[in-house]
Amino acid sequence: MVPKDWEYSTLESLCEPSAPITYGVLKPGDYFADGIPLLQIKDLLSDLSEPQCLHHISPELDEQYRRSRIKTNDILISLVGTVGRIGIVPKQLNNANIHRNLGRIRTKSFEFLVHYLHSDIAKNRFGISSSGSSQSALNLTVLRSLKVPVPPFPEQQKIAKILSTWDKAIGATERLIENSTQQKKALMQQLLTGKKRLLDESGKRFEGEWEEVKLGDVSDVRDGTHDSPEFIDVGYPLITSKNLLSSGRLDLSNVKLISEEDYLQINKRSNVNNGDILFGMIGTIGNPVRVKSSNYAIKNVALIKETGILLNSFLIYYLSSHDIDKQIYRLNAGGTQKFVALGVLRNLVVSLPTQKEQQKIATVLTNADKEIELLEQQLADLQQEKKALMQVLLTGKKRVVVDGEVA
Repeated sequence: MVPKDWEYSTLESLCEPSAPITYGVLKPGDYFADGIPLLQIKDLLSDLSEPQCLHHISPELDEQYRRSRIKTNDILISLVGTVGRIGIVPKQLNNANIHRNLGRIRTKSFEFLVHYLHSDIAKNRFGISSSGSSQSALNLTVLRSLKVPVPPFPEQQKIAKILSTWDKAIGATERLIENSTQQKKALMQQLLTGKKRLLDESGKRFEGEWEEVKLGDVSDVRDGTHDSPEFIDVGYPLITSKNLLSSGRLDLSNVKLISEEDYLQINKRSNVNNGDILFGMIGTIGNPVRVKSSNYAIKNVALIKETGILLNSFLIYYLSSHDIDKQIYRLNAGGTQKFVALGVLRNLVVSLPTQKEQQKIATVLTNADKEIELLEQQLADLQQEKKALMQVLLTGKKRVVVDGEVA
């Protein structure tokens, strides 16, 4: 139910009569270096106000499919793949064209409508879950017939303005995360190569040459099982490369479970303890994770334990460096295989500073990680707040003040 002064309209009826909901070019043909820009689903992942690497089509093909040309403030929606991805056409892409996997919606209520299409309310009606689509395609007939609760236009504008404030805060936080991430990468490059030396406890800069050592000579490097134990409904987690995230975290959301017998058997040779490092060996190589928990077994994952010379708090960052990527590529037959042998990992060369300098470098980079994690939590909070606000504003459960009165 919506307020009495709201009405339900189909999405098609909200569009300009001369521009019904449609999709784009059926047969793109050959792409050109220059010509008419052609937007695809992948372009909705980026900021359309700063388009990069767009495909182009010939003016002749654009003329043939002129019905799908786009204008400033048109709403674009993905019709296949990750269904329901949304974008708004910026001024610089006025008169571009769209691929057949995109739908075009042209309406004067675009600001309100784009928030509605982003909401869980609309996604549920399309059969889209928060984690992705439960269908492979969105039919134009379904899109055109979508029922949209429409408040009076002044209230639409006020709702859109409120939600856009959250969008700006979310966008600003995302940019802070990106900037902090890039700064950390630059700092890693300086610190892990010795180009930048930190100050010791006395305030003097660390000095001296770093020693080059093989990882297997200074750390205990082993791996987990290569067998395929039977999976069960209740048991112990079995970690594989897919559970190691590029963010340095361990993802246990889709982990498989094994019996206590298999767990104990695997851990006879590869028992994981807090502070150990896991490193993917098959599929996605790398994604090192320094673990903060145990009570799981590992498969096709390298396990690196401290022996007292090389600190894992320092090594976790070194394993993510460009130098390690190059070494694995060179030692692993040009990196063409999606597998890295244990011997290759043991032969990786690490530039080793003193333990005190290792500790200082690890502390600086850990603080950078904490700053990024704090920003990521702020982003998650903002996204959740906006989601809750959309739920009440776009259904009329919470009314806004328009011209000094509650709508």
